[in-house]
Amino acid sequence: MKTVIPRHFQIAAFALAVILAGCGAKEAGGNGSTIGSAPAVSGASAPANPSGPAPAGKPGGGGAGPVSVTTVEAKRRSFEIILEAVGVVTPVSSVEVKPQASGVVTQVHVQEGQFVRTGQLLFSLDSRADETNVAKMRAQLAKDEATLADAQRQFARSRELLDKNFISQGALDTSQTQVEAQRAAVAADRAALDAALVALSHTGVKASLAGRLGAINVFSGTSVQANQTPLVTITQLDPVNVSFNLPQRNLGMVLAGLQAGGATVKARLPEDKNALTGKLLFVDNAVDATTGTVKARARFANADSKLWPGAFVKVSFVAETLADATVIPTAAIVQNMRGSIVYVADKGKAVSKPVQMLATQGEEAAVTGVSAGDKVVLEGRQNLRPDVAVVERTPGAKGPAKVASGATAPAQPASTAP
Repeated sequence: MKTVIPRHFQIAAFALAVILAGCGAKEAGGNGSTIGSAPAVSGASAPANPSGPAPAGKPGGGGAGPVSVTTVEAKRRSFEIILEAVGVVTPVSSVEVKPQASGVVTQVHVQEGQFVRTGQLLFSLDSRADETNVAKMRAQLAKDEATLADAQRQFARSRELLDKNFISQGALDTSQTQVEAQRAAVAADRAALDAALVALSHTGVKASLAGRLGAINVFSGTSVQANQTPLVTITQLDPVNVSFNLPQRNLGMVLAGLQAGGATVKARLPEDKNALTGKLLFVDNAVDATTGTVKARARFANADSKLWPGAFVKVSFVAETLADATVIPTAAIVQNMRGSIVYVADKGKAVSKPVQMLATQGEEAAVTGVSAGDKVVLEGRQNLRPDVAVVERTPGAKGPAKVASGATAPAQPASTAP
């Protein structure tokens, strides 16, 4: 007997089957997994096993092969610590010439910018009054000398008369007093004559040092006042000093160079490639609390007048020399939370080595922690981790030039037919 299923039961069963099929598809697409084994799609590649070995390169399988790097050999040699600063050229001495007597300028004997020697006549003042005073003092001296000569003759005669008992002892003493008084008068006349000659010498203004003249401020006929009117400035140009400031941290090295007889200092003008050589001359006795620097001064021969007072120069000198230091490029040093490290390519792998910087100079640094001959990674260090495989390449090249010992070159992908 055939059982007939009502139509409404057939419709409900079909709807339930559709709902169950939709829920299964949603679970497969949302969770990325299916219950049971699903058939593989024809032509699709099987997914990689996540628990399998990671490829060479970055830890955890982030890279596809060895990291391409360039290396530089660490070298052992003497390393000079050179201090550099900006200095200002200052004269050893500079004098503003002023007259020592009041008067009128009668003649200017020099020109602006002229080099003069010590004692050279620069200006002449009106000297007629001083010349008259000198003549008067000389006449007075001659008069008093004549009077002294007469007093000495009278004293000698009085002594003869006393021996013959023609005069008393009191008369002889009076004659001797007159001689001594006249000698004092002659001495006073000579002192007055010397003073008049000094005043006369002030009418001729002379150079107190050798150097170069600046601008001349007076001309013939100009009235000047003693010790007030500036006439000209003389600046010594050979030798000259260069003043500069150095950081407080370098004070020990600077003092050591000064005590050793003065370190050799080089000065270079911005427009000149050739450096001039001088000697460290002076280090100040205190550190400037505002800037944290100490003042220093070096002296340079300047026969050709290349260094001009007020000019800025670049100063450098060797403060210390480290013998047998290990030198590497400063750019190869990596800073991390634990300090400074470098990566060394050893047997095809990157080896991390902690280093301590002793000194830096330009693009090089003297360090401890690496040995001479170690291949320090310069380019590509930012992609490295310890024990990562590396492949060395020529600096500037786009692809690897050679494979480090022990490293495996990355496999070339096989071409596939379209």
